[in-house]
Amino acid sequence: MKRIEARILRELAVSSKNFWELLEVIDTPLNNFLAALEKLRKEELIKVDKSGFHITEKGKEKINKKALEFEGKICPYCLGKRIVPNGKFKEVLEIFKKIVEKRPTPLLNFFQGYMLERDVIARLALMHYYGDLEGKDIILIGDDDLLSIALALTGLPSSIVVLDIDKRFNDFLKIVNKDYGFDIKFFEYDVSKPIPKELRGKFDIFSSEPLETFSGLRAFIIRGLSCLKENGVGYFGLTNYEASSEKWLKIQKLLVKMNCVITDIIQGFSVYPTNYGEVNYEEFANKLSFEVGKNPGINWYKSALIRFELLEKNLPKTAYKKMKIEYISSEDLTHPLYFKKFARIH
Repeated sequence: MKRIEARILRELAVSSKNFWELLEVIDTPLNNFLAALEKLRKEELIKVDKSGFHITEKGKEKINKKALEFEGKICPYCLGKRIVPNGKFKEVLEIFKKIVEKRPTPLLNFFQGYMLERDVIARLALMHYYGDLEGKDIILIGDDDLLSIALALTGLPSSIVVLDIDKRFNDFLKIVNKDYGFDIKFFEYDVSKPIPKELRGKFDIFSSEPLETFSGLRAFIIRGLSCLKENGVGYFGLTNYEASSEKWLKIQKLLVKMNCVITDIIQGFSVYPTNYGEVNYEEFANKLSFEVGKNPGINWYKSALIRFELLEKNLPKTAYKKMKIEYISSEDLTHPLYFKKFARIH
């Protein structure tokens, strides 16, 4: 029995769960998760009704009951992030929440979405723990999460620059700069194009939440590295839901090839809502062969936070050339345009 199938059975052996509750605890590629559910149903190891998924008597026979006596839980204090924002970070969080209430709403054509405010501040806390805030020149490639504002609220970085394709963020940041006396600089930028010459090799830190197609990930990471000084540091997010183990391996190899060492991979660090009103990334649930019901408010979509350090620059020739980027792949089930391109869940 595959690992994912065994995990689903173990979860349901403890208690029945609805589709969204299972998604929250089974952090794995969506395609694999859905295939596992279908296989377990077909083999009559689980059943589903309006209340959710339940293990059957046949399914219980696959469970080692002794193993259920042992339990491991994510730390309820740090929520598995390994860092707790204390001191003035608590004050920054409250001000940040107030500012972002008027943020631009996500647009589907840019596949936008933003993490919970508490997780933005947790990233700041981790950056501060590593000495990646005070006196640092920081560049953000894409800023749906408005990390730039949170950074500015600390007053610690020397400079903050945002590159984003969506010029609405320029308008919003101008207002915030004026109201709070910040100096966040904005460049309208398409990641398929080379980084402007005046920004190359000028920054200590870069951070991004990139597209998760391999070409998208590759472009964001290479562009970020081209901005870094020697011995710079990068942060980026990557999910398990829409990035297979094969894709993770490719990204790790890419980083190693460019002389980067991964210092941290913290699974589930950033949590994202999936329904932003006009933009809903849960439409794939309507295409399933079974009823899952409306999400009762579970923020199941999580992204790992990866931190790496650049030892010595070894950029590919494509770093300063235009790159071709695929914006949606067969793993991107949450993208509403998935079904127009791929017709069905694989």
